[in-house]
Amino acid sequence: MYDIAIIGGGPAGLTAAIYARRAGKKTLLLEATACGGQILNTDKITNYPALASVSGPELAQNMEKQVTDLGAEIEFDRITAIEPVDDGFEIIGEDEKYSARSIIVATGTTPRKLGIEREDELIGRGISYCATCDGAFYKDKTVAVYGGGYSAVYSALYLADIASKVYLIHHHDKLRAAGDAVDALRDNPKVQILLGEEVNKLLGDNRLTGVEFSDGRKVDVDGLFVSIGREPKCDFFSGDKSEDGFIVSDESCNTSIPGVFVAGDIRTKALRQIVTATADGAAAAEAAIDFLNKQ
Repeated sequence: MYDIAIIGGGPAGLTAAIYARRAGKKTLLLEATACGGQILNTDKITNYPALASVSGPELAQNMEKQVTDLGAEIEFDRITAIEPVDDGFEIIGEDEKYSARSIIVATGTTPRKLGIEREDELIGRGISYCATCDGAFYKDKTVAVYGGGYSAVYSALYLADIASKVYLIHHHDKLRAAGDAVDALRDNPKVQILLGEEVNKLLGDNRLTGVEFSDGRKVDVDGLFVSIGREPKCDFFSGDKSEDGFIVSDESCNTSIPGVFVAGDIRTKALRQIVTATADGAAAAEAAIDFLNKQ
């Protein structure tokens, strides 16, 4: 029986494991694939405090080593269900079952993809799903944002302060977003809105050099920011969720299920960055520690 089981090995889960072990709690971290989460797909991180520039895989490796050096156990298994038992929870994976007195869910999200050929190949080489994460790499370059909602509009506005030109591409003839943000976008001389256009081909060899639409038209771009939503990964969680499937919590990362806490991108929140994920991991671990100490 573990004191704290953490489901998800991204920055939030790894940070939670660090805080749990520093408090002397028997800690298990469960990860489906590889520790690091989305940062494993990031070539260079330049917005993490004290690290002017670090690769995503290097940061993930350092976090994982810190966790194991502190004595936390890591198992690689995909979790399918959690069930309450008398003294805590049973966590059911595809390979094994695990028992813990408390749980921190830190499974993160996955960006919705275009679903076209070579998309995965060009991630980090012109394809990105986060303007605030990667926008700085496109200073004075030409970029495009694909999407028509508020996330896409705000990404385009953010990039307009960095890039020399920004295309906002949406496959419908009207943006889903409305209001002042859209007005600001239309008034920005750096932004060109292209409606009724579907990206169906990515151009370039080792890096993205442009996109091709379904009608054969081509646009030269150095980067394409796909902003068509994110998909939460927490089907096994039965507590309160938002309409779009994110786990509802308070600022201390408590969920609607006593003894179950949440951290990182899977939580309802406004900003999803590495630094906010690590902050959540610390908060969730402290909440779990307090829960255990009161039992």
